[in-house]
Amino acid sequence: MTRNNVVITGLGVISPVGTGREDFWAGLREGRSGFREITLFDTSPFVVKAAGEISGFDPLVYLGKKGVRELDRSTRLICSAARLALDDARLLIPDDNSDAVGISIGATFGSLHSISQFDRVGLTEGPRCVNPSHFPNTVINSPASQVSIRFGIKGFNTTISNGFCAGLDSLMYASDFLRLKRADTVLAGGVEELCEETFRGFYLLGCLSGSDGSEPICCPFDARRNGVTLSEGACMLVLEDMQAAQNRGADILAVVLGYGSSFDRSGGEGEGLLRAVTAAMADAGCAIDEIDYISSCANSSRDLDRTETRVIRQVFGEESRKIPVSSIKSMVGESFSASGSLSLASAVGVIRDGIIPPTVNYQVRDPECALDYVVNEPRKKHIRKVLITASDPYGQNSSVILGRYAGER
Repeated sequence: MTRNNVVITGLGVISPVGTGREDFWAGLREGRSGFREITLFDTSPFVVKAAGEISGFDPLVYLGKKGVRELDRSTRLICSAARLALDDARLLIPDDNSDAVGISIGATFGSLHSISQFDRVGLTEGPRCVNPSHFPNTVINSPASQVSIRFGIKGFNTTISNGFCAGLDSLMYASDFLRLKRADTVLAGGVEELCEETFRGFYLLGCLSGSDGSEPICCPFDARRNGVTLSEGACMLVLEDMQAAQNRGADILAVVLGYGSSFDRSGGEGEGLLRAVTAAMADAGCAIDEIDYISSCANSSRDLDRTETRVIRQVFGEESRKIPVSSIKSMVGESFSASGSLSLASAVGVIRDGIIPPTVNYQVRDPECALDYVVNEPRKKHIRKVLITASDPYGQNSSVILGRYAGER
């Protein structure tokens, strides 16, 4: 398979700003805020009370009643996203070909609440008192495994747990399987649930905007930024070989042109992200003047936003002044393992409809963050290729380039 023969044919999105690809895209273009008062747990111990909580989520709408009761929130979210993605791709998984379908899901903290609840009973009441039906939720590969079980998928099943980059890396891993012809179709994505355990961890580390008593605000690239707004979400993409997708008459949404990843032990210096972006450009055979939009991983933390800006300047030089940049995290927040997949879904919408979602809440310019940011209002532009970035504070960096399908105008 040539490098440009992996295509996206379906999207399933459940996010704080919208469910389903059209509602999600509309929410981003409207600048819809996904932040609201937390209802999933008691916030009285915290100064910060809001997050990107998905309100009104009912898994029964997507999955029916069978086998849902014992699933935790992460697994319900990703299984529902998978249902939406399969329906969007108009893809059926027959028994005689299910071995050729794989799963690749990014999930890092997805089991944290389940582990906490299960162990609490074991520690306080004894191991004989735990509910054995809750045990499967405590393993980190539970969301991916449950997707395979529910939809009869018998091919490879992989969970990637490297934080902020997990969503992009799940697509890379899936694409490699397709390139190597070890699978015909792969469901790739990411999921993270909002729970007290994760929230408390970010809060105690001082990473959350407003945790120091200041006004909570999510404003990537803005000089007022003071931390992330934690969020949740699930996104699944259906990836196929281009020829196979064409043969079945699938609606090809975008093409996976290239990707790269790099670990940087120095953390926030930007060398790892620089290598990841450079590798993605080389893999795609893409010149610097061919990128029409950058979907940024900026999450309103002081260091990441500044570092990414510096890397973009290094890679694109004078061309960086001409490339629109925006961060959807200003609306959907930092959903950790799900964030890369949500950015991919957003990029597909930009390619399809030629409307770049804005970075909202932008007011005060930071001299160290000086690029062509799309702020507060969407921008219309014909898009051929999009660069999507992800950078983890502990050293992992990833980058993906998506492009317009040549069969479209």
